Amino acid sequence: MVTAVRHLGPNWYAAVMGTAVVATAGAALPVPLPGLRTVCTAVWALSLLMLVALLAARALHWRHHRDQARAHLLDPAVAPFYGCLAMALLAVGGGTLTVGRDWIGARAAVAVDAVLFGAGTVTALTAAVAVPYLMAVHHPARHRLDAAQASPVWLLPLVAPMVAAAVGPSLVPHLPAGQPRETLLLACVALFGLSLLAVLLMLPLVFARLVTGGPLPLALTPTLFLVLGPLGQSTTAVGRFADTAPGVVPGATADGFSALAVLYGVPVMGFALLWLCLATAHVLRARRDGMRFAMTWWAFTFPVGTCVTGAEALSRHTGLAVFDGLAVVLYGVLVAAWVAAAAGTVRGLLSGALLAAPRPAPVALRSVTARTTSGAAR
Repeated sequence: MVTAVRHLGPNWYAAVMGTAVVATAGAALPVPLPGLRTVCTAVWALSLLMLVALLAARALHWRHHRDQARAHLLDPAVAPFYGCLAMALLAVGGGTLTVGRDWIGARAAVAVDAVLFGAGTVTALTAAVAVPYLMAVHHPARHRLDAAQASPVWLLPLVAPMVAAAVGPSLVPHLPAGQPRETLLLACVALFGLSLLAVLLMLPLVFARLVTGGPLPLALTPTLFLVLGPLGQSTTAVGRFADTAPGVVPGATADGFSALAVLYGVPVMGFALLWLCLATAHVLRARRDGMRFAMTWWAFTFPVGTCVTGAEALSRHTGLAVFDGLAVVLYGVLVAAWVAAAAGTVRGLLSGALLAAPRPAPVALRSVTARTTSGAAR
């Protein structure tokens, strides 16, 4: 077991995120389906088990393979995946309060969510500062970066606080009335702002790399879907601010949150759909060129799930049936993506391929793909 986890990187937390979002997004669908909530609760339970198992495996990794763990931190292709640890904690915590309470009770669900939200938020803020810092000053010469190497993966630590912003409002009603509730709500707004501005700084680099540097390497092509994460999650966040604000902040402020949910959410969702089409076109091209399964396929899950929850929020705040339909269609895409990613992961685990040491990249491609340790982009 100790040897098996040597190449287990932080990118594996993406599987936990992708599983948890299937549960939370499905529970809020505007079209009720018989038995769906029970299925979503079971999926949440699976995500919780995955999180516990992965935390244990990663603890073994850090204890027995510190050289490899340090190499991950100094690798700009792997270090950003530490944002996935924060998002996994937050996603499972949010799912606990959304559907997990059906099985463990409301009090236990609030306690679990509070613990995971606190741990996830601290981890998210740490990753949002530490990972860009390490990328800037502490990578060895062989890993020095330039704009031509920009990757959607760089967004991961910056999106993590946005997930905290979207999950946090669910805990507001469980705090004492008055300043505790308002403080948590506005803290979530602050998390929303810092994540959004950081993403807006990074996203132009990613887009410029795409249009000037040509298509990404085949195994990295699914990471284009990561751009949907901040778009869908920020739309979800402003919708939840509007849901929570009445009675927590003054009436005029609550009305402002309701307006923001629509005035921000609708155009951002429009851009998300544009990017979804662009990313899908790139993936279809890569598939024709021979793209095979890699752990990057989990990028098809959580980001799409945030667009589902964003569409659900817009449905609540506009009352438009078109957003109901959009949420249902995107949820179908999410489930199909989860099945594909989960099946590939199970096959890779059974064969041992996903836990094996990464194969050396061809010399001609080393500047782009040599940093694919831990299976992050093999």
